[in-house]
Amino acid sequence: MKKFDKDKLIIGAAGPVLALVSSFVLTMLVLLATGLDPIEPIRLMIENAGYSDIQVLIVNQTGIYYLAALGVALGFRMNLFNIGVDGQYRLAAMVSAVVGASVELPGPLHILLIVLVAMLTGAFWAGIAGILKTSRGVSEVVSTIMLNAIATSLIAWLILPKNLGVQPAGSNDLTTGKIAESGWFPGIDMGQGNGEIYGFTFVALALGVVYWFALNRTRFGFDLRATGESESAAQASGVDAKKMILTSMLLSGALAGLSGMPTLLGDTHTYSLSFPVGVGFTAITIALLGRNNPVGVLFAALLFAFLDKASSSLDVEGYPKEITQIMQGIIVIAVVVSYELVRRYGTRRQQQKVGEELAAGGALKTDKEVSA
Repeated sequence: MKKFDKDKLIIGAAGPVLALVSSFVLTMLVLLATGLDPIEPIRLMIENAGYSDIQVLIVNQTGIYYLAALGVALGFRMNLFNIGVDGQYRLAAMVSAVVGASVELPGPLHILLIVLVAMLTGAFWAGIAGILKTSRGVSEVVSTIMLNAIATSLIAWLILPKNLGVQPAGSNDLTTGKIAESGWFPGIDMGQGNGEIYGFTFVALALGVVYWFALNRTRFGFDLRATGESESAAQASGVDAKKMILTSMLLSGALAGLSGMPTLLGDTHTYSLSFPVGVGFTAITIALLGRNNPVGVLFAALLFAFLDKASSSLDVEGYPKEITQIMQGIIVIAVVVSYELVRRYGTRRQQQKVGEELAAGGALKTDKEVSA
């Protein structure tokens, strides 16, 4: 039976806890500096989270963030920084919406087609960065940032009425047309006025289980983690590192493409200029805060969804809603700083334990020599 490692558990939890505590404290200091009550906004957000309709919004947003963050986390486990999740997410949502609106199939087939198109589009867009890295050594950080900008311009061009877009009568908005009802993913109705929980939210949770199983219980997961730890060591053990890099980018992009499906299939049923943006960038913070662990990422996604949705009425009470953006920004800084502090502490603690074990071994050897 594997011995329980208390130090490993403490070090693993210390980073997120330290990041959250420090971010809340710093946010309160910012509020105090501006002459506002630092406690009241938190109380109001907790109170808002008690309403059923807000709870539904939080759950739905959690599913969206969770899918995008899993895509980021998969790249991180491979030591890849996929900053392009936002572009992959938006382009996949747009292309799948166009395909979904142009056909009408029996329910399950229609939904499956839209989902597959989203995954393939996200994988294709991320795969460009993967190919550039494996064939030309281009950093995925640089290429995915540039691909985000290209995706934004490409979407703006494709959604024009002269191309693939539709402009509703009497509106300045541009859309891809409405997906037929056979392409809607059924959700759970939470009662009048509360909305419904997106059915794709449960798909997101299931993919979290698949993510854990694939990375921890399969040969592919072992190869991926080994390559992420040391590419040269993985190659020496027979792992094709370049193939793993490309595969990881493709899977990361596919998960990013899926992150638009809860909104597309459960709410808007079309892609428009008002489709949510910035999901991919928030997902980076969520993956970091959750330490790329599917359970940790889920709780981090829930926290950010809470901050987003429970703050909707702060301005009515005289508090700027931007408080949550400040808090999220501070969390990003706090995550980096706290994880580095915890890493250094963990290294020192490990060295201390090795020293104690060596000292204990030397003392035991001396005792044996004396007794002999």
